[in-house]
Amino acid sequence: MNTLTIFKTKPFASAIALAVAAAIPASFVAAPAPVEAAAGDLDRAVEALRGISTMKADFVQTDRNGQSVSGVMTLKRPGKIRFEYEKSVPLLVVSNGKSMYMVDYEVNQVQRWPIKNSPLGALLDPSRDVKQYGKLIPTGHGDVISIEVRDPKRPEFGAITLIFSRDAASPGGLRLTHWVALDSQNHRTTVRLRNHRYGVSVADSAFTFRDPRKSSRRPG
Repeated sequence: MNTLTIFKTKPFASAIALAVAAAIPASFVAAPAPVEAAAGDLDRAVEALRGISTMKADFVQTDRNGQSVSGVMTLKRPGKIRFEYEKSVPLLVVSNGKSMYMVDYEVNQVQRWPIKNSPLGALLDPSRDVKQYGKLIPTGHGDVISIEVRDPKRPEFGAITLIFSRDAASPGGLRLTHWVALDSQNHRTTVRLRNHRYGVSVADSAFTFRDPRKSSRRPG
């Protein structure tokens, strides 16, 4: 099975839509941190995410079978994100602030999910998702913060774990290095970020797409 075929299986397609990501290294596990420290780090993570007006970063996405592809992620507040994959993968994942779309240009199909149905809301709307559904996961590393976000009343939405490292050059003093997301079937995909660029100029047109079903259509 080639990389493209793997990426287009149903579990993995769902994982893309959830913006799934990398597991926390086992060495990060430690005894629970004090409650006061957890609350402070949660607030700092929310402020760090809210401090990103625009960002571009290179990413590498790996599925549970070890198959990887790379691309560029573009983020713009409020609520917009785009995953542009390498040329060998004719897929596009994009959010216009209201809905998440996965566009398959090989078979001319478009799938749509409301942002509120995805753990990715924790990245796109940190005040709501991280504060309401997030909890600190102890890492045992003072420079690493791990926050799991899930809605216990809606397990079908899956979960996402955001991993930050302390970095004075990043908004809020924290750099998002990767995130861990699981769909409702516990399928996991790894997305790691590097080469972060903050405050770059990003036009709203970056969060539209050419609809392969009808070239003149755009997401509403």
